[in-house]
Amino acid sequence: MQRNINEVIFNLIYVFLIMKKTGWFLFAFFAIGVGLYPMLYLIIREKFGLLMTKPTELLQNGLWNAAFYLHIALGVISLICGWSQFSKKLRIKRLNLHRNLGKVYILAVLPAGAAGLYLAFYATGGIIAQLGFGCLAVLWLYTTGKAYYSIRQIDIQNHQYWMIRSYALCFAAVALRLWLPFSQAVLGLEFIFAYRIVAWLCWVPNLIFSEWLVRKHKLQNAL
Repeated sequence: MQRNINEVIFNLIYVFLIMKKTGWFLFAFFAIGVGLYPMLYLIIREKFGLLMTKPTELLQNGLWNAAFYLHIALGVISLICGWSQFSKKLRIKRLNLHRNLGKVYILAVLPAGAAGLYLAFYATGGIIAQLGFGCLAVLWLYTTGKAYYSIRQIDIQNHQYWMIRSYALCFAAVALRLWLPFSQAVLGLEFIFAYRIVAWLCWVPNLIFSEWLVRKHKLQNAL
C-alpha cells in the first residue's frame, strides 16, 4: 500500500516537472519565435500585414515610419532580453549578465513604449483600438519605470514584481499575433472588429495574470 502511494506521488511530481519544463519551453518559443515575426517588416519592403490597412499618406509620413520601425526593432529586443530575466539559473549563476540584460531591456522599452504611444493615435480601428494600444503603451512605460526605480532603491522584491508586470505588457506583442488570426480564422470575426477587441485582449489578461503571480508570491513569502 505504502509503495503504491509512493509511486503515485512520484508520478505526480514527474508529471508536474514535465509540464513545468514544457510551459517554460512554450514561453521561450513564443517570446522569441513569435516575437521575431515583426522583424519581417524591416526585411520585406512591400506592403503586407498591418501595413495593408494604413492609408498611403500615413505610410509616406517620415515621423510615423521612424516610430513604427523603432517600435518594432526595440520591441523585439525587449521581448528577448525580458524573457531571459525570468531564468532563476541565470540570476544565480550569471548575475552580471542578468543585470546587463535588464539594463538593455529598460533602455529598449523606454523609446519603444514612447513610439508605441505615438503609433496608438494612428491605430487601425478607430478610437477603441487607439485607447487600447494607448493604455498599453502608458502602462508599459509606467511599470518599467517602477521596476527601474525599485532596483535603484535596492528593493529587489518590488523590482521583481514590477518586472513581471512590465514583461506581461511586453508580451502583448506575442498575444496580439496569436489572438488576431484566432479571432478571424476560428471565430470568423471581421478584421476591423477583431482588431478593436484584440487591442485590449492582447494585454489585459496578461496584466491580470501577472497580478495573480505577484499576489501568489507575496502570499508565499508571508507564510
